[in-house]
Amino acid sequence: MISLVARFNRLHTIVNQYRPWLLGALLILALIYPFVVRSYYLSLSIEVLIYAIFAMSLDLLLGYTGLPSFGHAAFLGLGAYFIAYLTSSNDLALNLTDNLLISLPAVILFVALIALLIGFFALRTSGIYFLMITLAFAQMLNSISISWSSVTGGSDGITGVAPPAIGLGPLSYSFSSRESFYYLALAFVFLSYWLLRQIVNSPLGWTLQGIRENEKRMKALGYNTFWFKMAAFVIGGAFAGLAGMLLVQFFRHASPENLHWSTSGQVMVMLIVGGTGTLVGPILGAGLVRLFPLLVSSYTDRWESLQGLLFIAFVLFAPQGILGLLRQRGEDESG
Repeated sequence: MISLVARFNRLHTIVNQYRPWLLGALLILALIYPFVVRSYYLSLSIEVLIYAIFAMSLDLLLGYTGLPSFGHAAFLGLGAYFIAYLTSSNDLALNLTDNLLISLPAVILFVALIALLIGFFALRTSGIYFLMITLAFAQMLNSISISWSSVTGGSDGITGVAPPAIGLGPLSYSFSSRESFYYLALAFVFLSYWLLRQIVNSPLGWTLQGIRENEKRMKALGYNTFWFKMAAFVIGGAFAGLAGMLLVQFFRHASPENLHWSTSGQVMVMLIVGGTGTLVGPILGAGLVRLFPLLVSSYTDRWESLQGLLFIAFVLFAPQGILGLLRQRGEDESG
């Protein structure tokens, strides 16, 4: 055990010493990745990138604002169904356009408006009651997606979703191949991370963190905390809608599963494993949570037990997640 700890500390020291070079190497690796792996692993990577955006969107609520939403899948599913309704060739859909310059703003605006409506009621509660009311809204939407079959396709969902494209006049490009979609998802991950980083490092972000630490004190200082939490709720919902849009455009199918409570639970686990309030942590958590069952299940039928043990180990020995564990090692070394 001591040997393993020593090796971990040595690895952490090397990472800190050569961080700029390692980041550059990771960027180069990310760019050449589609050309050096099989299509199966490329598909897994695209899925991880999409869920990384989803996890970062929840981190704005849970990690930075202290809002434990258990219905965040509602916004993932709304983005999924809305883009399917816009672009699918299915008889249920409108089949209007697959142009990202039009569909992307439309999806974000639609999901943001629904988040505003849900937040108006949900944010009047707090703690466990907020968690339960967000779960209730998500399950209500999940039930609607199954029962309103004339619009949503019922339990079968909406198929035939078109891949995203960018069209400007006579110029048009479709992200129909895995390789091109990988670069699109990678670009959205970097853009989402940069935008969320700007938000959390802005006066709005500092206010949200103040609400997380002590909302009563922020109210006493004159802040209308309801509307600041509403801003976080709407922004987080919009980014989750973006993730839902990409998820459906990749799999070409929108289903009620996108709205189910288990999807909300899965992204919550991603935050716990990766580390809340970090933005980088959700990316790491998304990678581990999505890849672990897919990779381990090929070696053993008991992968669910191993996954459960892994999550228990994080809760007991690394409650601040992967990134929190790395930061703690760095503080121990500097101290």
